[in-house]
Amino acid sequence: MDMANDERMKELMAFDNTKLGVKGLVDAKVVNLPKMFIRPAEELAEDLARPKSQAVIPIIDLDGLLTDDRRREIVVDQVRIASENWGFFQVVNHGIPVGVLDNLMAGIRKFNEQDIEAKKEFYSRDHARRVKFNSNYDLFESKTVSWRDSLIITMLTSDPLDPTELPSACRDESIDYINHVTELGNKIFDLLSEALRLKPDHLRSTMQCNEARSLGCHYYPECPEPELAIGITQHTDSSFLTIVAQDQTGGLQVLHENKNWADVKPIPGALVVNIGDLLQLVSNDKLKSVVHRVLPSRQTRVSAAFFFAGRVAPPAILYGPIKELTSEENPAKYRGILVSEYLAKFRTKGLHEKPCLDQYRL
Repeated sequence: MDMANDERMKELMAFDNTKLGVKGLVDAKVVNLPKMFIRPAEELAEDLARPKSQAVIPIIDLDGLLTDDRRREIVVDQVRIASENWGFFQVVNHGIPVGVLDNLMAGIRKFNEQDIEAKKEFYSRDHARRVKFNSNYDLFESKTVSWRDSLIITMLTSDPLDPTELPSACRDESIDYINHVTELGNKIFDLLSEALRLKPDHLRSTMQCNEARSLGCHYYPECPEPELAIGITQHTDSSFLTIVAQDQTGGLQVLHENKNWADVKPIPGALVVNIGDLLQLVSNDKLKSVVHRVLPSRQTRVSAAFFFAGRVAPPAILYGPIKELTSEENPAKYRGILVSEYLAKFRTKGLHEKPCLDQYRL
C-alpha cells in the first residue's frame, strides 16, 4: 500500500470508528468537505460536459388492476415498455396509504436525528446482523465516500422479523411499511411476469424472486459543498426488484440510454420502481437494470429502498435465463448463479465499479 492509500485508509477508519456517520460531520458544523468525500476532478468535469436529459421517466397508474381486465392489459403493456426502455418507472394509486409513507419518512428522520448514543448501538458492518446502521456499506472499497447514512433491515428468510430488533425511533413505521410494500411488490412481480408473457405468478411463486427482502432507510444530510460530493455513487441494484419511497427533496437520477442523466422528480404519494441485475439476468436482457445515482443538496433528503433479492435460504435456487424467454435464435446470455454468490461478489467491490452482471455473461 502506497503512502497516499495508507493515509486514506487511516482517514476512513477514523471516520468509521466515530460511529456517527455523515450526520456526525454536519453536527460538527464542517464547512468544507473532507477529502474522502470529494469526487475526482475528471468525474466532475465529465458531469459538466454531459447535457442533462429532459426525458421524464414513465408514470404508471395502478388503479383498477384487479377489477378491470382491459385496464390490466394496458398497465401490463406500460410496465413492459418502461422496463425494457427505462428500467425505471413511478407508480401512483399503488394501494399504500400516503400516511404510511409520511410516517416512514418521519421515522427515518427521527432515527437519524435522535441522541447519537442510541444510534451507535446499531452501528455495524456485520452482514449477518439483521438490523444495522452504518455509513457507506462499501466505505473501504469506494473511490469516493457517499454523503449518506443508512439503517438496513434484512429479511433473508421467511422467518418473521422480531420487532424488538428494530430501533424504537422507527419501529412501528418500518413494520407497517414493510407489510404494505411486500404486498405491492408481489403485485408488480405479477405484472412483470405478464409483461414477459409468462403466467402471472411465475416470478413470484415459481421462481420465488420476491424472497430475501431488505429495507434500506437512507438519510442524506444537508451538504456544505454539494457540487463536489455524491449522495450515492452511480450503480445498478443487485436485486430482482427495488421499490423506492422518497421525500420531496429530489436528487435521484437515472442514466437514460447510457447517455444522459434524467431526474426522477418526486411526485407526492408516488413510489419509484426499478429493475435489478437479477431480473435482467433471468429475463435474458429483455428487462433492463439501469445505472442510477443520487446527488446531494443543501437540504436533507430521506428515502427508503425496498429490495427483493430472490431465494437465499435452503434449498437455494440457481437463477438463470428463463427457458421460455430463450430460443435457438435467442440463446441464454448468462450462466446460472446463486443469489448468495451474486450478493457476496457485489459486496466485495465498490459501487462505482463495473456492474457484476457482466461477469456472468456467456
